[in-house]
Amino acid sequence: MDPTTLETIWFLLICILWIGYFVLEGFDFGVGLLLRAVGRDRAERRMLMHSIGPFWDGNEVWLLVAGGATFAAFPGWYASLFSGAYLALFVILVALIFRGVAFEFWGKHDTARWRGTWEWALILGSAVPALLWGVAWANIVRGLPLNAAHDMTGTFFDLLTPYTLLGGVVSLALFTLHGAIFLTLRLSDTDAPEAHARAEAIAKRVTPVALVAVVAFLGWTLAEQDGVEWFSALLAVGAAVLVGAVMALLSQGKFGLAFGVSAGAIALTFSALFADLFPNALPSTTSAANDLTLAAAASTPYTLKVMTVVAVLLVPVVLAYQAWTYWILRARLGKATFEEVRNPVDLVARMTGGTPGGGGPGAGGSLPGGAGGGS
Repeated sequence: MDPTTLETIWFLLICILWIGYFVLEGFDFGVGLLLRAVGRDRAERRMLMHSIGPFWDGNEVWLLVAGGATFAAFPGWYASLFSGAYLALFVILVALIFRGVAFEFWGKHDTARWRGTWEWALILGSAVPALLWGVAWANIVRGLPLNAAHDMTGTFFDLLTPYTLLGGVVSLALFTLHGAIFLTLRLSDTDAPEAHARAEAIAKRVTPVALVAVVAFLGWTLAEQDGVEWFSALLAVGAAVLVGAVMALLSQGKFGLAFGVSAGAIALTFSALFADLFPNALPSTTSAANDLTLAAAASTPYTLKVMTVVAVLLVPVVLAYQAWTYWILRARLGKATFEEVRNPVDLVARMTGGTPGGGGPGAGGSLPGGAGGGS
Protein backbone atom coordinates (compact mmCIF):
# COMPACT_ATOMS: atom_id res chain seq x y z
CA MET A 1 0.00 0.00 0.00
CA ASP A 2 1.31 3.43 -0.94
CA PRO A 3 1.81 5.99 1.85
CA THR A 4 -0.75 8.76 2.26
CA THR A 5 0.07 12.42 1.78
CA LEU A 6 0.56 12.97 5.53
CA GLU A 7 2.76 9.89 5.81
CA THR A 8 4.87 11.11 2.90
CA ILE A 9 5.15 14.58 4.45
CA TRP A 10 6.35 13.13 7.73
CA PHE A 11 8.82 10.86 6.00
CA LEU A 12 10.25 13.96 4.30
CA LEU A 13 10.33 15.88 7.60
CA ILE A 14 12.14 13.05 9.35
CA CYS A 15 14.63 12.90 6.47
CA ILE A 16 15.22 16.65 6.86
CA LEU A 17 15.76 16.25 10.61
CA TRP A 18 18.31 13.48 10.14
CA ILE A 19 20.07 15.38 7.37
CA GLY A 20 20.11 18.52 9.53
CA TYR A 21 21.68 16.51 12.32
CA PHE A 22 24.38 15.11 10.05
CA VAL A 23 25.19 18.52 8.55
CA LEU A 24 25.38 20.33 11.90
CA GLU A 25 26.82 17.59 14.07
CA GLY A 26 29.09 16.54 11.22
CA PHE A 27 31.49 19.43 11.72
CA ASP A 28 31.37 18.85 15.50
CA PHE A 29 32.46 15.26 14.93
CA GLY A 30 35.13 16.48 12.53
CA VAL A 31 36.59 18.96 15.01
CA GLY A 32 36.60 16.31 17.74
CA LEU A 33 38.37 13.87 15.42
CA LEU A 34 41.03 16.45 14.59
CA LEU A 35 41.64 17.64 18.15
CA ARG A 36 45.21 16.35 18.40
CA ALA A 37 45.96 16.55 14.67
CA VAL A 38 45.24 20.29 14.48
CA GLY A 39 45.83 21.25 18.11
CA ARG A 40 49.43 20.55 19.08
CA ASP A 41 49.51 22.16 22.53
CA ARG A 42 47.15 22.92 25.38
CA ALA A 43 46.16 26.38 24.16
CA GLU A 44 45.38 25.15 20.64
CA ARG A 45 43.32 22.21 21.91
CA ARG A 46 41.41 24.50 24.24
CA MET A 47 40.80 26.76 21.25
CA LEU A 48 39.47 23.85 19.17
CA MET A 49 37.12 22.79 21.96
CA HIS A 50 35.81 26.31 22.29
CA SER A 51 35.31 26.53 18.53
CA ILE A 52 32.37 24.12 18.88
CA GLY A 53 31.68 24.66 22.59
CA PRO A 54 28.62 26.88 22.11
CA PHE A 55 27.15 24.66 19.38
CA TRP A 56 27.66 20.94 19.90
CA ASP A 57 24.90 20.26 22.41
CA GLY A 58 22.42 22.37 20.47
CA ASN A 59 23.29 20.39 17.35
CA GLU A 60 22.59 17.13 19.18
CA VAL A 61 19.04 18.30 19.78
CA TRP A 62 18.45 17.48 16.11
CA LEU A 63 19.17 13.83 16.94
CA LEU A 64 16.66 13.84 19.79
CA VAL A 65 14.00 15.47 17.63
CA ALA A 66 14.68 13.09 14.72
CA GLY A 67 14.39 10.07 17.01
CA GLY A 68 11.29 11.46 18.72
CA ALA A 69 9.62 12.28 15.41
CA THR A 70 10.37 8.78 14.10
CA PHE A 71 8.82 7.27 17.24
CA ALA A 72 5.70 9.44 17.05
CA ALA A 73 5.08 9.36 13.30
CA PHE A 74 6.27 5.82 12.49
CA PRO A 75 6.29 3.74 15.70
CA GLY A 76 6.61 0.50 13.74
CA TRP A 77 9.76 1.79 12.04
CA TYR A 78 11.19 2.98 15.36
CA ALA A 79 10.47 -0.36 17.06
CA SER A 80 11.99 -2.53 14.33
CA LEU A 81 15.01 -0.31 13.86
CA PHE A 82 15.93 0.34 17.48
CA SER A 83 15.23 -3.20 18.66
CA GLY A 84 17.01 -4.84 15.75
CA ALA A 85 20.11 -2.63 15.81
CA TYR A 86 20.09 -1.89 19.53
CA LEU A 87 23.71 -2.96 20.09
CA ALA A 88 25.06 -0.66 17.37
CA LEU A 89 22.90 2.21 18.62
CA PHE A 90 24.01 1.50 22.19
CA VAL A 91 27.65 1.83 21.12
CA ILE A 92 26.83 5.17 19.46
CA LEU A 93 25.04 6.34 22.60
CA VAL A 94 27.96 5.41 24.87
CA ALA A 95 30.38 7.22 22.54
CA LEU A 96 28.19 10.34 22.58
CA ILE A 97 28.04 10.24 26.38
CA PHE A 98 31.83 10.04 26.69
CA ARG A 99 32.14 12.83 24.15
CA GLY A 100 29.86 15.11 26.14
CA VAL A 101 31.65 14.32 29.39
CA ALA A 102 35.02 15.02 27.76
CA PHE A 103 33.98 18.59 26.93
CA GLU A 104 33.16 19.25 30.57
CA PHE A 105 35.96 17.33 32.31
CA TRP A 106 38.97 18.20 30.12
CA GLY A 107 39.87 21.36 32.03
CA LYS A 108 38.92 20.21 35.53
CA HIS A 109 42.42 18.96 36.40
CA ASP A 110 45.69 20.61 35.40
CA THR A 111 47.70 17.48 34.58
CA ALA A 112 48.83 16.18 31.20
CA ARG A 113 47.52 12.67 31.95
CA TRP A 114 44.05 13.95 32.86
CA ARG A 115 43.80 16.15 29.79
CA GLY A 116 45.17 13.41 27.53
CA THR A 117 42.58 10.92 28.78
CA TRP A 118 39.68 13.22 28.00
CA GLU A 119 41.19 14.30 24.70
CA TRP A 120 41.15 10.68 23.55
CA ALA A 121 37.64 10.29 24.94
CA LEU A 122 36.59 13.21 22.75
CA ILE A 123 38.41 11.84 19.70
CA LEU A 124 36.92 8.35 20.04
CA GLY A 125 33.55 9.77 21.05
CA SER A 126 33.55 11.66 17.76
CA ALA A 127 35.08 8.95 15.53
CA VAL A 128 32.80 6.09 16.59
CA PRO A 129 29.48 7.86 15.85
CA ALA A 130 30.90 9.39 12.67
CA LEU A 131 31.69 5.88 11.44
CA LEU A 132 28.68 3.99 12.80
CA TRP A 133 26.03 6.45 11.60
CA GLY A 134 27.16 5.70 8.06
CA VAL A 135 27.14 1.96 8.77
CA ALA A 136 23.66 2.23 10.31
CA TRP A 137 22.03 4.08 7.44
CA ALA A 138 23.73 1.91 4.85
CA ASN A 139 22.13 -1.07 6.61
CA ILE A 140 18.72 0.61 6.63
CA VAL A 141 18.89 1.24 2.89
CA ARG A 142 20.30 -2.19 2.04
CA GLY A 143 17.82 -3.87 4.39
CA LEU A 144 17.93 -5.98 7.53
CA PRO A 145 17.06 -9.68 8.01
CA LEU A 146 13.45 -9.23 9.15
CA ASN A 147 10.87 -11.92 9.87
CA ALA A 148 7.14 -11.62 9.23
CA ALA A 149 6.73 -9.68 12.50
CA HIS A 150 9.35 -7.16 11.30
CA ASP A 151 11.82 -8.27 13.98
CA MET A 152 15.50 -8.55 13.10
CA THR A 153 16.76 -12.15 13.08
CA GLY A 154 20.49 -11.53 12.58
CA THR A 155 23.31 -10.47 14.90
CA PHE A 156 25.35 -7.30 15.31
CA PHE A 157 28.08 -8.68 13.05
CA ASP A 158 25.57 -9.19 10.25
CA LEU A 159 25.44 -5.39 10.09
CA LEU A 160 29.13 -5.23 9.16
CA THR A 161 29.45 -5.97 5.45
CA PRO A 162 31.75 -4.42 2.83
CA TYR A 163 28.89 -2.21 1.62
CA THR A 164 27.90 -0.94 5.06
CA LEU A 165 31.52 -0.43 6.13
CA LEU A 166 32.03 1.65 3.00
CA GLY A 167 29.02 3.69 4.12
CA GLY A 168 30.83 4.25 7.41
CA VAL A 169 33.96 5.39 5.58
CA VAL A 170 31.83 7.87 3.61
CA SER A 171 30.31 9.46 6.72
CA LEU A 172 33.68 9.48 8.51
CA ALA A 173 35.44 11.15 5.56
CA LEU A 174 32.68 13.70 4.95
CA PHE A 175 32.44 14.68 8.62
CA THR A 176 36.22 14.98 8.93
CA LEU A 177 36.31 17.19 5.83
CA HIS A 178 33.39 19.28 7.13
CA GLY A 179 35.10 19.76 10.50
CA ALA A 180 38.44 20.73 8.96
CA ILE A 181 36.78 23.37 6.77
CA PHE A 182 34.83 24.65 9.77
CA LEU A 183 38.13 25.17 11.59
CA THR A 184 39.52 27.22 8.70
CA LEU A 185 36.58 29.56 9.26
CA ARG A 186 36.57 29.50 13.05
CA LEU A 187 40.32 29.89 13.67
CA SER A 188 42.07 33.15 12.96
CA ASP A 189 44.73 32.88 10.27
CA THR A 190 46.62 35.73 11.96
CA ASP A 191 46.27 34.87 15.67
CA ALA A 192 46.38 31.09 15.18
CA PRO A 193 48.22 30.64 11.86
CA GLU A 194 49.76 27.24 12.61
CA ALA A 195 46.47 25.60 13.62
CA HIS A 196 44.68 27.27 10.71
CA ALA A 197 47.29 25.99 8.26
CA ARG A 198 47.06 22.44 9.64
CA ALA A 199 43.26 22.46 9.33
CA GLU A 200 43.52 23.69 5.74
CA ALA A 201 46.10 21.03 4.85
CA ILE A 202 43.98 18.25 6.36
CA ALA A 203 40.90 19.44 4.47
CA LYS A 204 42.83 19.33 1.18
CA ARG A 205 44.13 15.82 1.92
CA VAL A 206 40.76 14.40 3.00
CA THR A 207 38.76 15.75 0.03
CA PRO A 208 40.04 13.21 -2.56
CA VAL A 209 39.38 10.37 -0.10
CA ALA A 210 35.84 11.63 0.46
CA LEU A 211 35.26 11.96 -3.29
CA VAL A 212 36.39 8.40 -4.05
CA ALA A 213 34.36 7.01 -1.13
CA VAL A 214 31.18 8.89 -2.10
CA VAL A 215 31.40 7.85 -5.76
CA ALA A 216 32.06 4.20 -4.86
CA PHE A 217 29.35 4.00 -2.19
CA LEU A 218 26.57 5.76 -4.06
CA GLY A 219 27.49 3.94 -7.26
CA TRP A 220 27.22 0.64 -5.39
CA THR A 221 23.89 1.76 -3.92
CA LEU A 222 22.47 2.54 -7.36
CA ALA A 223 23.84 -0.69 -8.81
CA GLU A 224 21.92 -2.76 -6.24
CA GLN A 225 18.58 -1.16 -7.13
CA ASP A 226 16.17 -3.30 -9.17
CA GLY A 227 15.69 -0.32 -11.44
CA VAL A 228 17.68 2.87 -11.07
CA GLU A 229 15.40 5.71 -9.97
CA TRP A 230 16.32 8.91 -11.79
CA PHE A 231 15.85 11.04 -8.66
CA SER A 232 18.21 8.90 -6.56
CA ALA A 233 20.75 8.95 -9.38
CA LEU A 234 20.48 12.72 -9.71
CA LEU A 235 21.10 13.20 -5.98
CA ALA A 236 24.06 10.82 -6.06
CA VAL A 237 25.67 12.63 -8.99
CA GLY A 238 25.03 15.96 -7.26
CA ALA A 239 26.75 14.76 -4.10
CA ALA A 240 29.84 13.69 -6.04
CA VAL A 241 29.93 16.97 -7.96
CA LEU A 242 29.76 18.98 -4.73
CA VAL A 243 32.64 17.06 -3.15
CA GLY A 244 34.67 17.78 -6.27
CA ALA A 245 33.68 21.45 -6.01
CA VAL A 246 34.99 21.51 -2.43
CA MET A 247 38.39 20.48 -3.76
CA ALA A 248 38.40 23.37 -6.22
CA LEU A 249 37.21 25.92 -3.65
CA LEU A 250 39.84 24.88 -1.12
CA SER A 251 42.59 25.32 -3.69
CA GLN A 252 41.32 28.89 -4.22
CA GLY A 253 41.16 29.65 -0.50
CA LYS A 254 37.37 30.17 -0.58
CA PHE A 255 36.72 28.52 2.77
CA GLY A 256 33.27 30.00 3.38
CA LEU A 257 31.93 28.66 0.09
CA ALA A 258 33.73 25.36 0.65
CA PHE A 259 31.98 24.94 4.01
CA GLY A 260 28.57 25.56 2.47
CA VAL A 261 29.29 23.17 -0.39
CA SER A 262 30.56 20.46 1.98
CA ALA A 263 27.30 20.82 3.93
CA GLY A 264 25.46 20.37 0.65
CA ALA A 265 27.52 17.28 -0.17
CA ILE A 266 26.55 15.68 3.15
CA ALA A 267 22.91 16.62 2.60
CA LEU A 268 22.78 15.18 -0.93
CA THR A 269 24.62 12.00 0.07
CA PHE A 270 22.07 11.14 2.74
CA SER A 271 19.21 12.44 0.58
CA ALA A 272 20.20 9.88 -2.05
CA LEU A 273 19.92 7.15 0.58
CA PHE A 274 16.51 8.33 1.76
CA ALA A 275 15.26 8.59 -1.82
CA ASP A 276 16.41 5.02 -2.44
CA LEU A 277 14.57 3.88 0.71
CA PHE A 278 11.12 5.34 -0.14
CA PRO A 279 8.36 4.04 0.06
CA ASN A 280 9.77 1.48 2.48
CA ALA A 281 10.72 2.25 6.04
CA LEU A 282 12.90 -0.83 6.38
CA PRO A 283 13.49 -3.37 3.59
CA SER A 284 13.93 -7.03 4.48
CA THR A 285 16.83 -9.04 3.09
CA THR A 286 15.09 -12.35 3.84
CA SER A 287 11.92 -11.81 1.81
CA ALA A 288 10.28 -8.89 0.05
CA ALA A 289 7.04 -9.92 1.77
CA ASN A 290 8.64 -8.93 5.09
CA ASP A 291 9.47 -5.37 4.00
CA LEU A 292 8.25 -2.78 6.50
CA THR A 293 6.50 -0.08 4.48
CA LEU A 294 5.86 3.47 5.62
CA ALA A 295 2.12 2.85 5.47
CA ALA A 296 2.39 -0.18 7.75
CA ALA A 297 4.70 1.60 10.19
CA ALA A 298 2.79 4.90 10.42
CA SER A 299 0.74 6.32 13.28
CA THR A 300 -2.95 7.17 12.91
CA PRO A 301 -3.96 10.09 10.67
CA TYR A 302 -5.11 12.07 13.73
CA THR A 303 -1.68 11.74 15.37
CA LEU A 304 0.04 12.91 12.21
CA LYS A 305 -2.30 15.90 11.93
CA VAL A 306 -1.59 17.01 15.52
CA MET A 307 2.15 16.57 14.97
CA THR A 308 1.95 18.68 11.83
CA VAL A 309 0.32 21.57 13.70
CA VAL A 310 2.92 21.40 16.48
CA ALA A 311 5.78 21.27 13.96
CA VAL A 312 4.47 24.29 12.04
CA LEU A 313 4.31 26.33 15.26
CA LEU A 314 7.56 25.31 16.96
CA VAL A 315 10.11 24.42 14.28
CA PRO A 316 10.53 28.01 12.97
CA VAL A 317 11.19 29.22 16.53
CA VAL A 318 13.87 26.58 17.09
CA LEU A 319 15.52 27.33 13.74
CA ALA A 320 15.53 31.06 14.44
CA TYR A 321 17.08 30.56 17.86
CA GLN A 322 19.82 28.29 16.56
CA ALA A 323 20.59 30.65 13.67
CA TRP A 324 20.83 33.53 16.15
CA THR A 325 23.29 31.52 18.26
CA TYR A 326 25.56 30.92 15.28
CA TRP A 327 25.40 34.58 14.30
CA ILE A 328 26.21 35.92 17.77
CA LEU A 329 29.16 33.54 18.19
CA ARG A 330 30.55 33.90 14.66
CA ALA A 331 33.85 35.60 15.64
CA ARG A 332 37.12 33.87 14.81
CA LEU A 333 39.23 32.50 17.65
CA GLY A 334 42.90 33.25 18.26
CA LYS A 335 45.38 31.19 20.24
CA ALA A 336 46.29 34.03 22.60
CA THR A 337 42.73 34.02 23.94
CA PHE A 338 43.23 30.58 25.47
CA GLU A 339 46.80 30.71 26.76
CA GLU A 340 46.84 30.07 30.51
CA VAL A 341 43.55 31.74 31.37
CA ARG A 342 42.62 30.95 34.97
CA ASN A 343 39.83 33.43 35.53
CA PRO A 344 36.59 32.61 33.66
CA VAL A 345 35.64 36.30 33.66
CA ASP A 346 38.87 37.15 31.86
CA LEU A 347 38.24 34.37 29.34
CA VAL A 348 34.78 35.72 28.54
CA ALA A 349 36.24 39.22 28.22
CA ARG A 350 38.89 38.03 25.77
CA MET A 351 36.39 36.13 23.63
CA THR A 352 33.87 38.97 23.45
CA GLY A 353 36.31 41.84 23.18
CA GLY A 354 35.09 43.31 26.47
CA THR A 355 36.91 44.18 29.66
CA PRO A 356 37.58 41.83 32.58
CA GLY A 357 34.69 41.78 34.97
CA GLY A 358 32.11 42.43 32.23
CA GLY A 359 30.04 40.07 30.18
CA GLY A 360 29.01 40.40 26.60
CA PRO A 361 27.38 38.59 23.74
CA GLY A 362 28.17 34.90 23.79
CA ALA A 363 29.48 34.96 27.33
CA GLY A 364 27.54 31.85 28.18
CA GLY A 365 28.91 29.92 25.23
CA SER A 366 32.11 28.69 26.86
CA LEU A 367 33.04 27.38 30.25
CA PRO A 368 36.27 27.96 32.14
CA GLY A 369 38.82 25.26 31.53
CA GLY A 370 36.43 23.03 29.59
CA ALA A 371 34.43 23.78 26.50
CA GLY A 372 30.87 23.30 27.55
CA GLY A 373 27.99 24.24 25.35
CA GLY A 374 25.80 27.21 25.69
CA SER A 375 22.44 25.56 26.05
